[in-house]
Amino acid sequence: MMKIKFPIMVFGPLFCVLLFVSCKQAEEKADKKQKPNIIYIMTDDHAAGATGMYGGRLASLNPTPNLDKLGSEGMVFDNCFVTNSICTPSRASIMTGQYSQTNGVLDLWNELDTEKQYLPQEMKKLGYHTAMIGKWHLHNEPKAFDYYKVLPGQGKYFDPVFRVRGEKEWPNNTVEYKGHSTDVITDQVLDWFENIKGNDGAPFFLMYHLKAPHDMFEFNPKYANYLENKFIPEPESLYNQPLWGSEATRGKNDSLINTIGSSISKRHPYRSYVNVYKTGGQPTEKEATSAAYQEYLKRYLRCVKGVDDNLGRFFDYLKKKGLWENTIIVYTSDQGMMLGEHDFEDKRWMYEESIHMPLIVRYPDMVKKGSRTDLMVNNTDFAPTLIELAGGKQPDYMQGESMVDILKGHAPDDWRTSTYYRYWMQMVHHDIPAHFGIRSKEHKLIFFYGRYHNLEKEGTLSMYWNDEAHSNKVGITPAAWEFYDLKNDPDELVNQYNNPAYKEVIDKMKAELKETRKELNEEDHDYPHLKEIIDKHWDD
Repeated sequence: MMKIKFPIMVFGPLFCVLLFVSCKQAEEKADKKQKPNIIYIMTDDHAAGATGMYGGRLASLNPTPNLDKLGSEGMVFDNCFVTNSICTPSRASIMTGQYSQTNGVLDLWNELDTEKQYLPQEMKKLGYHTAMIGKWHLHNEPKAFDYYKVLPGQGKYFDPVFRVRGEKEWPNNTVEYKGHSTDVITDQVLDWFENIKGNDGAPFFLMYHLKAPHDMFEFNPKYANYLENKFIPEPESLYNQPLWGSEATRGKNDSLINTIGSSISKRHPYRSYVNVYKTGGQPTEKEATSAAYQEYLKRYLRCVKGVDDNLGRFFDYLKKKGLWENTIIVYTSDQGMMLGEHDFEDKRWMYEESIHMPLIVRYPDMVKKGSRTDLMVNNTDFAPTLIELAGGKQPDYMQGESMVDILKGHAPDDWRTSTYYRYWMQMVHHDIPAHFGIRSKEHKLIFFYGRYHNLEKEGTLSMYWNDEAHSNKVGITPAAWEFYDLKNDPDELVNQYNNPAYKEVIDKMKAELKETRKELNEEDHDYPHLKEIIDKHWDD
């Protein structure tokens, strides 16, 4: 039989082409296999202090055993802060890697442009399937995701409705499920894994967002007896804080402060513990406040318990499906929560409990088990970090910084030593003055400028300011500075702004604050009425 011989000049190049193609396919296959899956889990208003891993007065109640275990298997961030402590702006910063004045979402009503859904856009470029399930609260359709099933606005605690992609235009395609939202959202996440995600081998990026423990703390009835016979430890500042605050927060001649009991009732009475939980009729005001506080915290922690139990259920599922080891798991909340400190509930304030976010990252291939860091990070850092973990590079338009080096156990030499904060919603909804400031590891400087950015809305704002000087200027509150020594006064009970011993550090922080505002596009060029107040009172 005649043997056919390919000339080397033909076979050689053909072999090289085949080898190149084979190697390229193997490389792409390996790359696809090696990319980690990423699950970003976020609750609403879960204070870092309402966990075991952060210690504090509630840790002994053991409210979060599953989260604490997750933290022990990854890195816990001790100094993670929100940049604007309210739902929609915080979520916009997480989605864009930008501060509020840059991404345009200053308050609850601003919409995040669909073109600015940067995080899922970047993840899709890197080959990830993307999904968003649960609380969205950014108004516009989450169209950058491959799949979504999201609550309308806040959504309901019971029998929640979800908006989905379908034949009709957003937001008209909806489905409803029976049950408690924490259970239902987790069910929908599991359904995505089982019936929608597919098995093409591509990595996935899932945002799993829970409504709880947002007010009004409608817990699953099965937790009704949880903590029923426990006394919840109370913060001292619930009753006693004679040197806290300033005219901006205490009112003229302390008009917003009671000597004992619920100061919150004077600023926004519909948020008073006593008014909300109907515990009047107690022998003393202090006892009424305590009874209402106990009810508030038990309802809140029952919502937290529901979250933790569902996360345990979800983690068990990942392990069963072989997804536990090659999946990065991030846990956080959209902000912190005041749990009675300074006699406040809700968030918004620049006080510690409001701005301190829990943050855990578990990634066995990179993050050492049981590690912690005290480096200062904030929620603009989340998107750059997730993008780099997915194999990409931080986009130039993002203002945050990737935390990947920190996750590897390194402390970058040029990492920030302070974090900027700003709350814009002057006396809106919860009657809290607009303010901004800067927090370092040991100190905090806050400026309350007391005006709303939108002059068209300012005259319609609700307020309970009861001194003659401001009674005819609805929505305007006094400008004032506050300064706290966090090392010696971690509960922020003594405003040291007028203490000469701190003048040097205050002057230094003011200079840093001014420079930071310039770098972050926070100088209010579009709001001259705000800039006028800031300039006038800068040296007060």
